Amino acid sequence: MIEKTSIEILIEYFKRYFPLNETEAEQIRQRFTERKIKRRGFILQQGDVCGHFSFVVSGCLKMYALDQAGKEHNLQFAFEENWITDLSSFYSQKPSRVFIEAIEASTVLQIKQSDLLHLYTHYHKFDRNFRIIIERKFIELQNRVLQSISSTAEGKYLSFLEEYPQLSNRLPNTEIASYLGVTPEFLSKIRKKIGYKS
Repeated sequence: MIEKTSIEILIEYFKRYFPLNETEAEQIRQRFTERKIKRRGFILQQGDVCGHFSFVVSGCLKMYALDQAGKEHNLQFAFEENWITDLSSFYSQKPSRVFIEAIEASTVLQIKQSDLLHLYTHYHKFDRNFRIIIERKFIELQNRVLQSISSTAEGKYLSFLEEYPQLSNRLPNTEIASYLGVTPEFLSKIRKKIGYKS
């Protein structure tokens, strides 16, 4: 069986949402660049301008910020067929306040801002599709903020399982705990309690 290329995986991803003609598929081939990242490698560091929108072909990445004490706070995870970028830095072209790092060895396809704007302008299917991607990310963020002010730690973990069911046994406890804002030890207690309930 012939393995699909990264670009073919992305083209098939888009085709699930809307039909692509050969010209549009060729635009994807021309404007996306494959990049392989080692575990703990970065595609964005704090202080750099975010130059790319990234599609995860394989692996898993995290977006996080550091507090004044240097502690990591995970904001988002992205695994296969997910998108990740610092939207604020990408569109404003101002220095980023976050890091995007590979938790696992990963392969991503990246598109530069100028190339994405070209697709928006000349191929309106992409404009609509990326608007939906961004709207979903905004909804995720809004739900996360609401959980942080109204949910218990257990409730936050249950929401995490709903949002990232593929990652519950794939990520170390430390990464999930950082996302939830609890200690790894407290997360272990929550997991035992939920396991006992089920």
